[in-house]
Amino acid sequence: MNKTIRHASVFALLLVLALLVRATWVQFYQGQALADDKDNRRNAIELYSEPLGNIVVAGESVTGSARTKSGDLRYKRTYKDGALYAAVTGYSSQVYGATQLEGVYQDLLDGTDTRLKTVLDTVTNKRADPGDVITTIDPAVQRAAYEALGDKKGAAVAIDPATGKILAVVSTPSYDPSKITAGNSEVWTQLTEDDDKPMTNRALRQPLPPGSTFKLVVAAAALEDGLVSSVDERTDSPDPYDLPLSSDDLTNENPNAPCENASIRVALQYSCNNVFGKMAVDLGQDKVRAMAEKFGFNDDEQDVPVRAYESVYPKDMDEPQTALSGIGQFDVTATPLQIAMVSAAIANGGKLVEPHMVSQITDHGGGVLEDYDDNASAEEIVSSDTAEQLQSAMQTVVEEGTGSNAQISGATVGGKTGTAQHGENNSKTPYAWFTSYAKSDSSDREVAVAVVVEQSDAARSEVSGNGLAAPVAKAVMEAALKD
Repeated sequence: MNKTIRHASVFALLLVLALLVRATWVQFYQGQALADDKDNRRNAIELYSEPLGNIVVAGESVTGSARTKSGDLRYKRTYKDGALYAAVTGYSSQVYGATQLEGVYQDLLDGTDTRLKTVLDTVTNKRADPGDVITTIDPAVQRAAYEALGDKKGAAVAIDPATGKILAVVSTPSYDPSKITAGNSEVWTQLTEDDDKPMTNRALRQPLPPGSTFKLVVAAAALEDGLVSSVDERTDSPDPYDLPLSSDDLTNENPNAPCENASIRVALQYSCNNVFGKMAVDLGQDKVRAMAEKFGFNDDEQDVPVRAYESVYPKDMDEPQTALSGIGQFDVTATPLQIAMVSAAIANGGKLVEPHMVSQITDHGGGVLEDYDDNASAEEIVSSDTAEQLQSAMQTVVEEGTGSNAQISGATVGGKTGTAQHGENNSKTPYAWFTSYAKSDSSDREVAVAVVVEQSDAARSEVSGNGLAAPVAKAVMEAALKD
């Protein structure tokens, strides 16, 4: 063999070795990454090769799977009353991925969750039959919230205070997930470019200034700290309140309200800014923040199990900013979920049961893989005495104060209105809030609710928590208390 042939043979051998090394690297080190790549068509083909498991509300599936008429994806996701439950289910799209419960439990719903595999599935490497997600949502409460919000831009959350079960999660305007499951790009573009953001889950993922609903947190802090001994003790609260280190005054919406030196009960009844602004300053931002965080503020891992966006009570404020934080302004933000949690804890004697909108996840045969109802933890936020006093004061708000539109015959209702400034110098339409709890006088049914209305067709002068949000909360509470 001459020298040239030997060199060519060695070179060819090196090429073969390089190819083997590269193939080994791709197979054993890059294989999983390539398999998991979002652009790998095989994943979508496998995912939609069989019907998916379902999301269940009150024993009935609100999702389904339909055989496609063409293409390499055999099935597509379908939704019953898609717009009604979109804030709960999210969507599972052949093109745009999965969100909300569809995304959180994708492995369970597509059968790849290892807990679903039988011994035979393991031996044959067959994909297991999919499981189901059993929600805590009450269809009557969900529909009541959706219909009461109607054309308004807003959101509502309802929680059973005793169990932590989320009975309703509604965000309006909504959308029908069925229209994007097959990847309709025209519909997708319309939804994502819509200024009203119908795909935003306002109930869980749009924190806004909570306005006067936050006064409940400040009142709880004052009672727990001993700044005041009861909701009926008069405070030292000049009206208007001269903000410290500032030439500005903190005034009240109603200049004729009896807010000077008002008790917590009267201050909640008339929503007196001077009382809670000064109370926040007297307590100091650290004590107010500590109470807010006990209720759930500043928690960036709030899973229900969908990850809710963080509600914020800010740090490093001066005294004027602390005063404004006491009335739910400055940089305080909250989701409807968070404000519903405040009312739920107060209604439940000061204990906050972990809110959750999934009751169980099951295998294909109905066997329970995980039970969230049994595992929901409870934490004492305030003492039972503080909770009872705040319940009483909230009842006064509804019976004699700014929350009269939430009154329900045959039930004890407590609430708090809120109107939060929006835009620079409040140049835009204010946000209307209402949070409440209701307990049936004839049964053990109870519910805590929070509603925010971002925008409606009401004139600016008519925008208020009692005028816009309280009627929505009333409809939700009535549905929850109905036998």
